Amino acid sequence: MRIGMLTGGGDCPGLNAVIRGAVRTVAVEHGGEVIGFRDGWRGVLEERYEHLDVDRCRGILPRGGTILGTSRDQPYTRPDGPGRVAEVVERLGLDAIVAIGGDGTMGVTKDLHRDGVPVVGVPKTIDNDIALTEMTFGFQTAVQICTFSIDRLHTTAESHDRVLVVEVMGRHVGHIAVWSGLAGGAAITLVPEEPFDIDEVCRRIATRHRRGSWATIVVVAEGAVPAPGTLDVAAPPVDAYGHQRLGGIANVVAAEIEGRTGIETRTTILGHVQRGGTPVAFDRVLATRFGVAAVDAVADRALGEMVALHHGDIVRVPVADAVGHQKVVDEALLRVARVFAPPLPDEGEGPATEG
Repeated sequence: MRIGMLTGGGDCPGLNAVIRGAVRTVAVEHGGEVIGFRDGWRGVLEERYEHLDVDRCRGILPRGGTILGTSRDQPYTRPDGPGRVAEVVERLGLDAIVAIGGDGTMGVTKDLHRDGVPVVGVPKTIDNDIALTEMTFGFQTAVQICTFSIDRLHTTAESHDRVLVVEVMGRHVGHIAVWSGLAGGAAITLVPEEPFDIDEVCRRIATRHRRGSWATIVVVAEGAVPAPGTLDVAAPPVDAYGHQRLGGIANVVAAEIEGRTGIETRTTILGHVQRGGTPVAFDRVLATRFGVAAVDAVADRALGEMVALHHGDIVRVPVADAVGHQKVVDEALLRVARVFAPPLPDEGEGPATEG
């Protein structure tokens, strides 16, 4: 067996565990060779790679990031891109390329399979928004980091009778926000699935403080948006790959809360700290299982498939069925988060603004 591997899109904890699991499986059960393309699909197009063996992968299990490097480059943005990938696969004698990445990388995997290039997908996203898999590695690490941060923010919020708005990752879905908000005891959680009414948010916070609570934590996903007609927010800029550069909605929310309630409000944007560092045990194990399963898929010629987690088992699903739509937060979990939101003021209790 001879396979190529790459990591595409944003980095996240657990990528190295996938690589290690795949390399070990080839060495122990199949025999052959694994090559790792540098910097995602860019490395395939430029034919830049390194040989991966058991020795190369020693010590990488607890490391965050990716030893192969990553990029958001895609072959279909170049006229000769797909043909170039096919040429590299043939010249290097690869049985398949195992592509580890998010929706963009899985979209390329789908298209390359359609065009006759042997590929297998491994889903990767901190946001946990890829369809047809219950969990993606890196997500639980991000939730843990956010929860630790929220725990620490509670004490300073309580000491100063402040509202603290914590911005976490979540471009189009609020999995990290909901999980970390529940685990960290947030009073209010704002997610892209449910556009928020800032007036209602402020009324709930003012009521909470008026009734004796001395601190409020608001968790907001970076992709959270106000309900139409409730608050004007500038459209975010777009990067070279067509992705919106999100971040900063917490500052908008915090300014509105302080202005409307008179309660001192501060912002903490966790940003890339959620991506970095050591993966938690769950992510190490899931990523390792994905790596082993990806090699098994190549061995079985299950090309065009993506490995996925279903009810605790690792299964294969057509990558074409997993892309193009996102896995949103389940309504039942959103309901749990709403249970802990402060109540709206009783009729006649007064306006949101205090003092």
